[in-house]
Parts: sequence; C-alpha cells; structure tokens
Amino acid sequence: FLVGEQVEGSSFLFDSEVTGPAINHFQQVPGLFWGLIAAVIFAAESTRVQKAWANPFESDKLFLLKDDYTPGELEFDPLGLGNGKDAAYLADMKLKEVNNGRLAMISISGMIAQELVNGLNLIPADEVLEMGKADALLQMEAKCAGAVDEAACAKAFEAGERAAVFASTLVQ
Repeated sequence: FLVGEQVEGSSFLFDSEVTGPAINHFQQVPGLFWGLIAAVIFAAESTRVQKAWANPFESDKLFLLKDDYTPGELEFDPLGLGNGKDAAYLADMKLKEVNNGRLAMISISGMIAQELVNGLNLIPADEVLEMGKADALLQMEAKCAGAVDEAACAKAFEAGERAAVFASTLVQ
C-alpha cells in the first residue's frame, strides 16, 4: 500500500501499468505474474508437506504429523540468526514475531478500509486531510472522482493544498 502508491508510473514492474489506489492494484497485475507466484507457493508448500506430514500409506491414520516435527519448524535460517541462541530466547522471538504480524494485519485492514471508503490513494488523502481538514478532503474527492488518473489528480490537488497552506502562513 504505502510503497506501491508512491512509485506509481515509475516502476519497472508490469510496464508501469498498475495505477490508482492500492486497493485496485491486485486486479491490474498480469496473469503470468500470478502463475509464477503460484509455482513458488506450490514448491514451498510441497516441501513443507514432505517435512511435516507422515506418509499416509505407512501409517494407520490419515493426516498425522511426524513425531519429530514441530509446526513452524522448517529449519529455514539462511542468515544464521538463530545460531548459538538458547531455546527460551528463540521461543520469545517467535512469539514477538507472531504478535507483530497480527498488529500489521490489523493496521493494513485499516488502510484497506480507508481506500475502500473514499477511493483515493492513502498518503495523499491523509496529507490533504491533515492540511485542510475535512473540507479539503471532500473537495479532492469531488474533483478527482471519475478522473482518468485519480492518483495524478489527487497528487495535483495535494500540491495545490500545500501551496494554499504555505501562502496562508505568509499572509499572517
């Protein structure tokens, strides 16, 4: 969300065809990209299944985890960050990672909700709201709604708002 909207039109990815609010970027990405992503996910998941799950033809029940497997333990530490650390420290770090991931999911859901409500790019909308309060955001929505490139419209409006705020500080 935050990065995608700021590099819009200048990115080497997808021939700079992905534009507008980040909430609409998903639908604009070409199908080939999603095929490649699916292949990478398939490879990662098949590796995980082979490490974690017992062979159903060799066990008396289906869907059994191997006895020596702990969920989440895939022995993936390419930088060696866990080397030489005790088990209590690693358990604490894993808990912190899970909690920070949950906080990030809550945060991104707020960003998604904001873009769904007003249909504008996240950062310019916040900056305009901060500079000119609610009236400025309503003006920007009215002028940019249905524009060919809403992001460019929002950025132009944001620049105008900044100029107006700057000019008002000079008069005082």
